[in-house]
Amino acid sequence: EENNFVESVSQVMEFVKKMTGREYVGFSNATYCFPVGADMRDALDFYFQLCAIEVTCESGSVMAATLANGGICPITGERVLSTEAVRNTLSLMHSCGMYDYSGQFAFHVGLPAKSGVSGAVLLVVPNVMGVMCWSPPVDKVGNSVRGIRFCQELVSLFNFHNYDNLRHFLKKQDPRRQSGDDRNKSVVNLMFAAHSGDVSALRRFALSSMDMELKDYDSRTPLHIAAAEGHMDVVLFLTQSCKVNPFVKDRWGNIPRDDAMQFGHEDVVKLLEEYELNYSLQTSQTDTEDQCHQSKCSSLEG
Repeated sequence: EENNFVESVSQVMEFVKKMTGREYVGFSNATYCFPVGADMRDALDFYFQLCAIEVTCESGSVMAATLANGGICPITGERVLSTEAVRNTLSLMHSCGMYDYSGQFAFHVGLPAKSGVSGAVLLVVPNVMGVMCWSPPVDKVGNSVRGIRFCQELVSLFNFHNYDNLRHFLKKQDPRRQSGDDRNKSVVNLMFAAHSGDVSALRRFALSSMDMELKDYDSRTPLHIAAAEGHMDVVLFLTQSCKVNPFVKDRWGNIPRDDAMQFGHEDVVKLLEEYELNYSLQTSQTDTEDQCHQSKCSSLEG
């Protein structure tokens, strides 16, 4: 096996020498050799095993959604990738994720994608959603014919192309824009989740960049509702994860802690008292830093 390898290399070297007219052709051992302690066979075996990992359309779409969501898995809320890793991955996908069709795909679709010879296409619409489509018939470069067509149709309908103008667009729908009705639905859904103690729903809303301090017609926030109902897990999520403002007053001048006191939820009252103290300290610290920054700027300008 070793002899065959050496013989093959020498044949290629001989061929290259003929092409160069017997001018200099060398061999760089530094380029050829793996780092000390690395085994070429193990490295290749590891690579081919990674190539054999299987996903379904469902699980692949969650992978795409994690990339679209800045590295945080929308199902679990876990940070899987750093924002830098996501940016680098999406840049690579945008420039070379579709084999030899990558340039044309970037031109026509303008979104980061990764195809596989199985007929799968993983598509990322940053800050919006992730898609995985699968249709086995592939073209000559190994991309799913229908998969590419789907991506093109999607971009022709919605303003998802990287260079579609989000403000001035013609005939394309923008699913990122909220109408007044959507905002009303958001308030109702948010308040109902806080009222019923549905932390998983609240986590989904937070991950989809919903304002967790939205107020209803009585100027009550989800924290008011959760405090009144005594839902400790919801109060914990809104304060610890969402860092909402605990000093918002409703139409009667009550803050969330007042509601917890009124309905006898002492454990919630205690938690909110501690949170209010920390929130005040952080707010005053931020204000001080802003004032220092402004005074430095004005002294520099002076």
